[in-house]
Formats: sequence, C-alpha cells, structure tokens
Amino acid sequence: MEPRFIQLTQPTPEIAAAFTKWENDPALVHLTRPNQSQADLDKQTVLDVNELGERIKHQTTYLIHLESQLVGEMSYQQDPPHLYRQDSPTAWIGITIGEASARGKGIGTHAIQFLEEEIQKAGFKRIELGVFEFNQPAQKLYTKMGYSEIGRLPGFTYWQGKMWTDIRMEKYL
Repeated sequence: MEPRFIQLTQPTPEIAAAFTKWENDPALVHLTRPNQSQADLDKQTVLDVNELGERIKHQTTYLIHLESQLVGEMSYQQDPPHLYRQDSPTAWIGITIGEASARGKGIGTHAIQFLEEEIQKAGFKRIELGVFEFNQPAQKLYTKMGYSEIGRLPGFTYWQGKMWTDIRMEKYL
C-alpha cells in the first residue's frame, strides 16, 4: 500500500480540522513543535482555513494519503531564518504522520524521497531539518536517508520534565 502525496493549494474545513487534531495530539506535540514548558505542551490550538491558507503562502505543503484517508502532511520552506547553516538556497523540511494507524508503515521514508525529488525539481541543492534528541526513530530514519548532523542547539525543547537538544541535520542533493 503506497502513500499518495498531493500538494495543498486550497485548504478546506476538513483539512484544517485534521491539522488541528494532529497539532494537539498528545502523542505528537512533543515531536512536532518546540515547547518551553509543560504549559506549552498542554496548550491547545485551533487552525482554521484562513490560517492554513496563510501558512501555505510561506511553505510548500503536501497532504499524505494512505488509500483514501488523509494521514499526514509534509512541507518545505525556502531559507527560513532558523536554519543552522545559512547556505542559500536551502529547503527546511517537516513531516507529520498524524494518524496513529499510519505510523510505522514506512510512510516517512516515502515522504522524504518524494520531498527530496520535489525540492530538487524546485532548484534546491541542500535540505536542512531539526530533530529532537529524544526522537531516536526519526534520527535513524534521517541517517538512513543520507542526512548528517551539522550541529546541536542545547535546551531547545521541553519534554518529560526537562529541556532537550535539537539536532540539526543536512543533506546535499
């Protein structure tokens, strides 16, 4: 069962609801956004169609479908200010497998391969990403896909009562 990737160009209430669900999922919050405290982890957000529309003005976003179900999203931005290494043009990537039923099925590998192809078609030669030090499955995946560590940002995110490092990785295409 191969995932399908569709560029998000027109947000709908259903897509915004899925993104909101994933952004508030306690199984994902600590993996997908930096938090400075337990209050940040517990904070609930609501993403509406307009906010999602604004988001896709600044990043290229793809929906991840498995069979007919929307199971995640992935995106890239060009040269965002939070890059560890300012080497333009660089694509910063992010991937969320939002539905628990879709995790552990190799979708992340397919998603990264797809993103790399799209990023290369767009003229980028370099990709950078950040992965929290406690997210060892993602680190293994990125290493397997050819990404290498270029730096660490200590005390970057809060989880399980302490601050953790953000590991920055890169890959040249």
